[in-house]
Amino acid sequence: MIYPRPALQRIPTHIAALADYQHLAREFMSEQTWAYLSGGTADELTLQENLLAYSRIKLQNRVLRDLSGGHTRLELFGQDFEYPIFLAPVAYQKLAHPDGELATVLAASAVKAGMLVSTQASISLEQLAQHAHAPLWFQLYIQHDRDFTEQLVKRAEQAGYKALVLTVDAPINGSRNREQRAGFQLPPEIQAVNLQGMPLPQSHHASVGQSAIFDSHLLTQAATWQDVIWLRKITKLPILLKGINTPQDALYALEHGVDGIIVSNHGGRMLDSQPATIDTLPKITQAIGGQIPVLLDGGIRRGTDIIKALALGANAVLIGRPYIYGLAVAGALGVAHVMHILRAELEAAMVLTGCKTLADINQEILWKP
Repeated sequence: MIYPRPALQRIPTHIAALADYQHLAREFMSEQTWAYLSGGTADELTLQENLLAYSRIKLQNRVLRDLSGGHTRLELFGQDFEYPIFLAPVAYQKLAHPDGELATVLAASAVKAGMLVSTQASISLEQLAQHAHAPLWFQLYIQHDRDFTEQLVKRAEQAGYKALVLTVDAPINGSRNREQRAGFQLPPEIQAVNLQGMPLPQSHHASVGQSAIFDSHLLTQAATWQDVIWLRKITKLPILLKGINTPQDALYALEHGVDGIIVSNHGGRMLDSQPATIDTLPKITQAIGGQIPVLLDGGIRRGTDIIKALALGANAVLIGRPYIYGLAVAGALGVAHVMHILRAELEAAMVLTGCKTLADINQEILWKP
């Protein structure tokens, strides 16, 4: 059973924070789906570190500032946004709710939030674009079939997507032991519909004594920096690289002509034992030096988390699991409520640290012992 109980038609009064959605969402998912959507890789150290790192950063309040006329507006790549919180690309959202990404795009439109649509969405990128009334960006995995990948890019352009977000930190999947223990398998009625018609990659089943990875074709088909150059040649859309975690790779991204980067460790779903993204952010933003926008995801659960990320140099943040929990509990209404909570918490944090606009947020609001 994919959905143990139907989604709610209105928000329970006891939901006051994103953590409340997480606690409640488990009732609306099968154990297998819960393991897939909420789990990380291996011992889930990176997953936990993403969350814990924010508690180590302290804020200091400022008082008696004139904050009249304050706002959270920003501009990225020629697009205007009401606030710096984006919906991250999450695959197979029909696992959480029968309307899947369609509910999410309706919520994004209602609350004027930027949304990133996954290559592995369970609803086509064209259908989502038809229902969108807020900017959509398309998250791209470079496929083993480069011609098919180019078709995906052209489809996104024709559908009106405003940017391409190339995920670069997943040449292989992490060892997601929680999924394995739960016996997760994608239900046959839920598919990556954008990839329909693509020739299947050559499969590899390692026997005893064989390498499961180096003896396969996975790495010969994986994307490299040359593919970034190729992608830049075939599209005029802004290109962001998602999965940058070191200053060195950030500088490589600059050299390869990308328009932005997203500091991300894939929500703790790839390489375990990585530092939290909020901890890698300062050196990356220092290396970039404001030449291109830097966004961040991983562990955002409060408005105070957002203001800490902005203070350390991020232009905006993305959330993933939190809005999926809202989707599972109450569909589009739940997603919209999650974004409303976060925006209100961010605005409260700005007021209490004396920041009238996003431009006022800097390291001066961080407490230094």
